[in-house]
Order: sequence, then C-alpha cells, then structure tokens
Amino acid sequence: MPAESVLDTPLEEVLSGRLPARLAAELSLTTVGELLDHTPRRWVERGELTPIAALPVDAEVTVVARVESVGTRRMRSRAGFIVDVTVADPSVEGVAGASLSMAFFNGHDAKRRLAPGVTAMFQGRTTLYRGAVTLNNPDFALLDDDVAPGEVDVRPVPLYRATGKLPSWTVRSAVARVLADVDLDAVPELLTPSIRERAARVLDLPAPLPSTADAYRSLHAPEDLAQTGPARTALALREALVAQAALAWRRARERERAAVARPRLAGGLLDALDARLPFALTPGQVAVGEELAAELAGTAPMSRLLQGDVGAGKTLVALRAMLQAVDAGGQAALVAPTEVLAAQHHRALLALLGPLARDAGILSSAAGEGPAVDVVLVTGSQRTPARREALLKLASGQAGIAVGTHALLSEKVAFADLALAVVDEQHRFGVDQREALRRANPGTHLLVMSATPIPRSVAMTVFGDLDLSVLEGLPSGRQPVATHVARMAHGPRVIARVWEVIAEHVAAGHQAFVVCPRIDPDDADPGHANVEEMAPRLRALPGLAGLRIGTVHGRMDQAEQDAAMRAFAAGELDVLVATTVVEVGVDVPNATVMAVLDADDFGLSTLHQLRGRVGRGPGAAICLLATRLPDGHPSLRRLEVLEATQDGMRIAQADLAQRGVGDVLGAAQSGLASGLTHVDVLADAPLIALAADVVADVMAAGDGLSAHPALAAEVTRWEAEHLTAADYLEKG
Repeated sequence: MPAESVLDTPLEEVLSGRLPARLAAELSLTTVGELLDHTPRRWVERGELTPIAALPVDAEVTVVARVESVGTRRMRSRAGFIVDVTVADPSVEGVAGASLSMAFFNGHDAKRRLAPGVTAMFQGRTTLYRGAVTLNNPDFALLDDDVAPGEVDVRPVPLYRATGKLPSWTVRSAVARVLADVDLDAVPELLTPSIRERAARVLDLPAPLPSTADAYRSLHAPEDLAQTGPARTALALREALVAQAALAWRRARERERAAVARPRLAGGLLDALDARLPFALTPGQVAVGEELAAELAGTAPMSRLLQGDVGAGKTLVALRAMLQAVDAGGQAALVAPTEVLAAQHHRALLALLGPLARDAGILSSAAGEGPAVDVVLVTGSQRTPARREALLKLASGQAGIAVGTHALLSEKVAFADLALAVVDEQHRFGVDQREALRRANPGTHLLVMSATPIPRSVAMTVFGDLDLSVLEGLPSGRQPVATHVARMAHGPRVIARVWEVIAEHVAAGHQAFVVCPRIDPDDADPGHANVEEMAPRLRALPGLAGLRIGTVHGRMDQAEQDAAMRAFAAGELDVLVATTVVEVGVDVPNATVMAVLDADDFGLSTLHQLRGRVGRGPGAAICLLATRLPDGHPSLRRLEVLEATQDGMRIAQADLAQRGVGDVLGAAQSGLASGLTHVDVLADAPLIALAADVVADVMAAGDGLSAHPALAAEVTRWEAEHLTAADYLEKG
C-alpha cells in the first residue's frame, strides 16, 4: 500500500462530535481531502445581498439578506409562539428589491439573535403562502458571528452545496477547523515550479499558479475574490495531471503486451469488398482506414477510439479492418450493447458483404467464386442449436467474424484466434465488458466506436487510454434533414400537421418513423406518447386511413423485432411506430420523415441519432420534434439546438454541457470523468491538453513516471483510495 497523504486523514481525527457522521451521511465526505475538494459553489461579499425577487419556488435556497422587522405572535391552535421575520434587499442591477417573510415556530433562537439591521444567511426550502414566496423554519447564521468585537471583516463568505439537514455554514465551520488544524503544506506538491510557469505561459495567466496548500486556503478562505480563480485552476491542473498520468501509465503497460501482426494481404476479402462497393470511400474513410491498417500490421495491440458524426460510415470502416484481420488468418468480433443492435449490425455486415459472406441465419448469401467468410451471430436469447453451432465455428476457427452482445465475452465463448475486437459503445457499453474481452484474449487489437461525436477534452479524459481517430465527412448521397420543433402547446393544429406531413410523404412513395419514449401507458402521466396506444390511434386517423402501420420495441422477442425491421426495410410498412431501438443500425433510404413524440424526454445525442435514420436516400427529409412544453420552458432550448444545426460536435457539446458527461456517455463509461471534482471536461479543455503534454514529457524523460516521483506516488495512492475510478481506468 502506498504511503498515506494528509488528504487521506479521516475527518473523525480532526472534527469532534457528530459533525463527521453528518458530513458522511449528507454529503458522503469522510476524509480531509474529500472535504477540501467540496469547494464553494460561490462566494458572497459582505455587502452583497441575494436578489429575493429572483428566488425560485419549491427549491432549497441560501439567502443573504438584511433583517427589516421581527415580531412575535401566539399560535391559535396550540400552545407556543411564532416569530415572524421579514428580510429585504435593495434593487440591484435591474432586479427590483423585494422582501421575504419567514416564520419560525417556537423560534427561541430567532427571537434572541435576529434584530432589525442584522445581516444573516438563511437556508431552507421556499414555498408559496398567499401568493408570496416564504421560508418556514429556515436555518440561519449571522454573518458577523465570526468577527471579533471592534473588527471589520471584509473577506468573502463561501457558500457550499448543502442539504436541508446540513446547512452551508456548518460545512464552512468544518472546513475552517480543517484549515486551522491540518498541515496542508504536507500535501504532496505535483505542480513543480516549472509546471506552474508553463501553465502561466500556456494558459496566458498573469502570474504562476499557487501551490496546492495555498490553493485550498484561497478557495475556502480567500482574502478577496481575485484569489479564487487561480486557486481553482491550480487544483484542476493537479487533478488533471493525476488523471492523465494514470491513463498514460495504463496505456504504456497495454502497449507492452505482444500482438500478432495482421498486415493487409492482396487478393483477399478486403480487396474483394472494395471491388464490389457501389460507391467510392470518402476521404475520411480512406484516411482512417490507412491508420487502422498500419496499426493492425504492427506487433503492439491497437487501442483506438473511432468517432464520427451520424452516418459518417463507421460500420464500413470497422468491417474493412475486420476483413484485414481475417485475411491475415485471425478472427474479428463486433460487440454491441443490446441484442437488437447486435442483430442490426449482423444484418448490416451481411448486406455489405453480399456474396462474400456465409451465414446460416437471416439474409443468407450463397458464396460465389472467390474468398468468403463465415459470419455468426451470438446472443443470449438464441436457441440452443443455433448458439452451439456458432460457438463451435468460433472455437474451430471456421467462423471469421462474430457479432453479438456481451455474451461474446462469456467464458463459454472461445475464439480460435481473436485478432480484432470492435466495440460499438452506443453510450451504453461499459468499460468492464471491454476489459473482459481483452483479458480473455491478450494482445487482441481493440477498436471502440462512439455513436456520439465527443469533444477532444472529453475523449482525453474518458477514453484517455485510447488513441483517437475522427472520421470526417459524410458518405455521398446523404441529405440534410430539415428539423422543426412542433410546439403542441400552440393548439391541436400543430400535431395534426405532423400527421399530415407523414401522409404527404407516404403518398409520394416514402416511409416514416414515429418514435415514442415509452412502450405502454404510464398511469402517472397518461398523456405521454407510447407505442402500444399510438399505433392504433394512427390507424384510426382519417388522414392516415389505409396506411400500413407496424410497431417495434425492446420488449418484443428478437424474431418479432427482426420481422418488423425487415418488413419496414422491404417497403412492406409505410409507418413504423417504435421506441429508440431504431436509434442506430437501421438503414432505410426510402424513409424521409422522423417524428419524435415528447421529444423533450430524450437527450440531444439520442435525438441526433434518431434524426440520422432519415435523409439516407435521394428524397428530401424532415424531422419533427413534438413537445407539450409551454413557450419559455428551459428544456425547449435543447430542442432548438437541433432545429438550428446538424453539426454533431456542436450538438454533443451542448448535450454534455446541459446533462453532464455521466448522463450522456453512461456512468459505466465515464467513471473517471464523473469522479473529477475540480476539472470541467468542457470548459477546461486547454488545461486538460496541458496536463496531457506535461505527462507525455514526464513519460519520455524516464521509465514510466519516474521522472516525477511525486506524481507517480500520487497516481498509486489515488488508485488505491479511489477503487471505483481505478477499476474504470484499469478497464478502459
């Protein structure tokens, strides 16, 4: 075990009474480091008051205000008294001044300590009483309580994220005790003088960053607000250094494993595929293809993230890499997070390969003259005979390509010689499954495909152990998709127009998707769109009379889903009512309308993926995002982003900014990023890049991290003390 840092000191050794238990129960803070990393959400200068007029209703708030009046009255229904307190603020920056009434039931402390003219912080949940915002029994603290008599304290007051049972000033008092009693100068210093000077130069700072100890002091007890910015930057850079160093260390260890070289062979399956494609590869596909081909030909295992916008052609790039591996005598696996997606990928590969594929299942093709490859599907719900046959083909080496879910990673699945694993993330496939495949097949080349364009700073932090390839451009024939938000709050004519657009496109010989957020009705919200009710409702509409309307959702068994998808792709259905099972892998060039109902239920990245299901053929395509939200609702801004742009990177940045990395990529995929306390993976992009450059220089200067012993020790300590994050890193 590594030597403990002062930051690992349990709070029980520093704080007395029940406070350590309260901090652990309410905020999950158990060590000195965790408490110090619980940094203020903002600072209040002594003369600054909270704009009362802007307070939300039914929200936990912290109000800094001046007491205007204090009165006492007896309760009518039972014994006791109520202390009525009114606080107020002046007009500030265009926000009108307002007053706020508070009621303290049997409020002995309020009666004793609150008086007109006193400035205090109040914390509680706002409610409405006779049409006005009020606070009942709020916690409070006088701002002058910590000032010695005769002194004037002008220092900013930190406000912390708190809970109803643990107010901000209780956290503040705990931090003050830690700052007074713990030797922060003993914290291992990772920001050497040269790194601080480099940061000032690269980040264009007016002065070098403070030390770690001074950064903590300046964040929690600043002399003035100007100290807080450099302090936060210093702690963020320290955190980024540890994260990037841990990732780099692991990537270096992964590259030490030996892999069998799989060079491209002339006259094989890859050449045959390229010869039969009815279109030319895009420049982006050619460039990334050459990058992957070079790595597959090497003896160090490839670990690469392939990202590209919706419809950029990632599947074809992955198939070409898999065929290179098969041509060289190995096998390839394509792993998807769900059985629906695995089946869709299986169909897509068979369609691309045509006569080059041999398959005993759906869309079977009889191989013609020349090379051919067995492509098998392996899922958990397969019938036993089909699954047994697929597994035997993999174990014997007869099958060159396997497509499946995490069932492929089971100990019961043995490959004769797995050369390349392609993992289709689609936001849901976790790092644990990736590592399981690597451990079962040491030296296997790994290609991870991201369904969402990921800003570089996020990719460096979440997938930092993977090299990054960006697939630029879109294949020829892809059409822009006109996108409109259908505001149903404007009246019934809005949704009626959605159905009219579908009818018009079908009358012109095209097809439409209608996507619902739910499969069946929800008693809690009976108006919410669901597949079970929507399909018969559409069939009953006069404007859609006679249309062939089918359904597909995740609770249907695999055969039913496959049948519905095939019928739609074959033009046997005019409208497909579905859940997000159609988000990826569905290629129907004749589909020109995508209507998403209750679109505000979905994230931006999901909506962008859904929109990518249309515009794949020559017909003009349209995406209609129907919502019941009223004008002015903040969630409408998300939908307006899609209305304004088709740039996947801009959409991904907006989605990450609004929902956070964990929500967008999934907790399993963002274990490291969601555990960062000081680094904002979007706003701190230059800082993350700087940390990566510093770590690269350290790695180049010595064996591993030996050129920076303090950083090496901190990485080891950090992994040992943050087991969950370390697991994610190890399995990234």
